[in-house]
Amino acid sequence: MEFDIKPATVGYQEIIVQLTDTAVNFGSGLIEVFATPAMIGLMEKTAQLSIQEQLTQGYITLGTEINVKHVKATPVGMKVYCNSELLSVDGKRLVFKISARDEAGLIGEGTHHRYIVEADRFMEKLNQSAKLHL
Repeated sequence: MEFDIKPATVGYQEIIVQLTDTAVNFGSGLIEVFATPAMIGLMEKTAQLSIQEQLTQGYITLGTEINVKHVKATPVGMKVYCNSELLSVDGKRLVFKISARDEAGLIGEGTHHRYIVEADRFMEKLNQSAKLHL
């Protein structure tokens, strides 16, 4: 199946950092600041949502690679703004530029790869594979 995904598509999400978003909660650190795994999740969500409407019904994207630097801590209660830009489309492979900022400036940036799949078919194959290994 061919897809009409437009390069340069941009995405945007924002959140207010909650205690559930902290390194302590994720187990990735010992202080209550915005966790790297939470930042990465926000980046993936921003990229995913930015192109979902361009996909044929029943298709989704899955994250396959992420290369990110988390350069600054963000306290609980501060807003985080995330942006994505689709840099390239190669068949079903999508590459995004991603960044996150808080109210004081840049907190993280990098690239993110996603792959287009038919959701039901993907889950069917996954479940069949899992049954073989049980």
